[in-house]
Amino acid sequence: KKALVEVGGDMDKAIDFLRAKGLAKAAKKAGREATEGSVVSYIHGGGRIGVLVEINCETDFVARNEDFVAFTKDVAMQIAATAPQFVRKEEVDEDVKAREKAVLVAKAVESGKPANIAEKMVEGQLSKWLKEICLLDQPFVKNPDMTIEQVQQALVAKIGENIKIRRFVRFELGEGLDKKK
Repeated sequence: KKALVEVGGDMDKAIDFLRAKGLAKAAKKAGREATEGSVVSYIHGGGRIGVLVEINCETDFVARNEDFVAFTKDVAMQIAATAPQFVRKEEVDEDVKAREKAVLVAKAVESGKPANIAEKMVEGQLSKWLKEICLLDQPFVKNPDMTIEQVQQALVAKIGENIKIRRFVRFELGEGLDKKK
């Protein structure tokens, strides 16, 4: 009711107002320490893919919360399905970015694009690549209109505690094996 009064009775604007207010609350909580939580496992494909993910919250009470538990399972499933390499962009080493950029530049030059167009192409492709390999920037498999980070922030706004995806590891049968003959 307060939101409707605030925006002059427009239901759509009231919804947007409430969503923005919830995200503002989530941003305030981002600086708080999250030392509780859980480590969740997920096995997929008849045992061919396994995931362990650590997700932290502020209290053990929230760690047992139904919404938090559902979120941890969804994140583990996301990791199994999309095979991200990092949790967030800031974790990607500059050398890794430079190597990927060099490959993309070589492809653009090979295709005969002018240098100025190739540079813009490469920046766009590099940004797209980062979204693919960083978990928080990936579209959520259950709702591709939202990223994992947006789903996380919505949960923070809903339950009122800071939540952090700390780390993960993904195993896939045969992946990473030495392929020497």
